[in-house]
Parts: sequence; structure tokens; C-alpha cells
Amino acid sequence: MGDLLAKLLTRRQDREGGRRRGGAVALWAILALIVLWVLTHLGAIGQAFAAFGGYLQYRFIQRALVVGALVSLCASLLGVTLVLKRYSMIGDGLSHVGFGSLTVAMSLGFVTADSLPRFLPGGLRDGVAALCSGIAANPLPFTLVVVVVCAFLLLRISERSSMRGDSAIALISTSALAVGVIVTSMTSGMNVDVYNYMFGSILAMSSSDVYISVGLSVVVLVLFMLFYPRIFAVTFDEAFARATGVKAGTYNMLIALLTAMTVVVGMRMMGTLLISSLIIFPALSSMRLFSHFRAVTICSAIVSVGCFLLGMMLSCVYSLPTGAGIVAVNLVVFIAFSAIGAIRQ
Repeated sequence: MGDLLAKLLTRRQDREGGRRRGGAVALWAILALIVLWVLTHLGAIGQAFAAFGGYLQYRFIQRALVVGALVSLCASLLGVTLVLKRYSMIGDGLSHVGFGSLTVAMSLGFVTADSLPRFLPGGLRDGVAALCSGIAANPLPFTLVVVVVCAFLLLRISERSSMRGDSAIALISTSALAVGVIVTSMTSGMNVDVYNYMFGSILAMSSSDVYISVGLSVVVLVLFMLFYPRIFAVTFDEAFARATGVKAGTYNMLIALLTAMTVVVGMRMMGTLLISSLIIFPALSSMRLFSHFRAVTICSAIVSVGCFLLGMMLSCVYSLPTGAGIVAVNLVVFIAFSAIGAIRQ
């Protein structure tokens, strides 16, 4: 009987070893193809970099690079924490909330003093109409407030309800997306502004968008670096952190707040449908090579900013959508890092 069990275990180990070797060979082949493609297209790559250098003289490209680099840095830093805490889908959920709040904000532009109930005083109707017009003209502040409130709500539901975190994210995100679709269909339809926020249009950012994005990005970076030790403790062992006196609930709320701010800022660059990739991809890629939190965080930041710059170059030189180009570069880097990680093992 013992010999039979030993044979079965040996066969199982052999099968697992064969699958691992097969996966390693496949990743080796993918990495070799990537390297071969780069070597055979060095001339085209050099021409693309030279062409991109010509775009750097334009102000809107310079603004896009500054905002994009800051947003990519914020997303990568938070992405490591969210992936380790298994909250990676919160970015996708909050982006759907952002889409719903954006459509509501833009639809407020149709509110006029005459469309409001007549029993309201004339001055109040004029004030409400002016407020709605201001929100429609600059919807990011309104969207930020709504997304932050929903981020706190998601956290509260996950911690103090029988509903699991992924279920809460699905509930709120799909509801917000449905509200956005209904409001869009009832007002102006899929206009240019809504389309840009869905798929990203960093090259069309206004001056106010740039100021808001830069300001929020700086706040996120400062808060993350200021509370880095506490965020690290809550990320790896929340129970132990609570036992040592760390207010884990407060720092979980801080993580939710920073994530909401990053999602809102990144929607203009990546779009509501792609912003979660900016949070997840760099962290997952870095974890293929490193296991220490600080090393993963630093590598994730470098990968995120580098992929953004390459995606911007592809967007400018080959007229690709900016958000989709950045995601494509992140995917290639993830495959390459996975191959290198498998080879190292």
C-alpha cells in the first residue's frame, strides 16, 4: 500500500514538473520572440523616438506628459497595496461610479431656471441653474466627491456587512453604470465629452483639468509617503497592526480616499473603462520579479511611468488611442516580466 501511494505521488509530481517545464518553455519562447522583434525593428524604433521628440515642442503634449507621469506614479504606488489586500477590482468599480457621476454632472447643463418648479423663488431657481451649469462645465470636482463617498461606502459594506467586498463592488459599480447609461440616453446621447471620459483623451485636457489633476496627484503622493509605514503594516497583516495599536480602519479609509482620487484623476487620461489597468498591471508585473514590498513598489513606479511614456509615444506617432496604447505596453511588459520570473525560478 505504501509503495502504491509513493508511486502515485511520484507520478503527480512528475506531471506537475512537466507542466511547469512546459510553461517555462512557452515563456522562454515568448521572451525570445519579443527580443527578436526588438532587434529586427531597431531602425523603426529609433525613428519612432525621433518622431516623438518633435511632438515635445507642443504645450498640450507637455501638459499630457506631466499629468500622465504623476497619475501613473500614484496608480502604481496604490496598486501594490490594493493587489496585496485583494482590493484590485475596487479601481474598476470606482471607475464605473465615476462614469455614472460624470454623466449626471454633464446632464445638469440642461437644467435652466425655467425648467425648475415654479413654486420656488426666482432667485433660488437662478442660483440652482447657475450651480448646475458650473458643475456641467467642470464635472471633475463633483465626480471626485461622489467617487470618494462611494469608496467609503464600499469599505464600510465590506467591513460591517455580511456582503463580501467583491459583491459590494459589483453591486455599486453596475448600479452606477446603469444610472450613467440611462442619463446619457435621456439627455444628449453619447456626445464627445462622455466618449472622451469613457475611453480617455489626455491630449484634450483643459487647463482646469491639468491644475486639478496635478494638485490631486501631489496630494496623493504626499499622503502616501507620509503614512507609508502605517499603510505597509495594514497591507501585510491588518490583525497584527490592530493589535499593535494602529488604527487600521482609519488607514483603510485613507487607502480608499487615495484610490478614489487617483481614479478620478486618471479617468481623463485612461478613460473609465481602462483606468483599473493602470492600477493593476504595474503591480502584477513587478511581483513577477520581486517579493519585498519596497522593491515591488519602486519597480512598479518605474514600470508604470515607463509604460505611460511608451504608450504616449505610440499614441502620437501611430495615432493610436492613448489609453489603449498604454494598456498594450503594460501587457507586453507583464508578459516579459512573467517570462523572466519563470526563467529565474
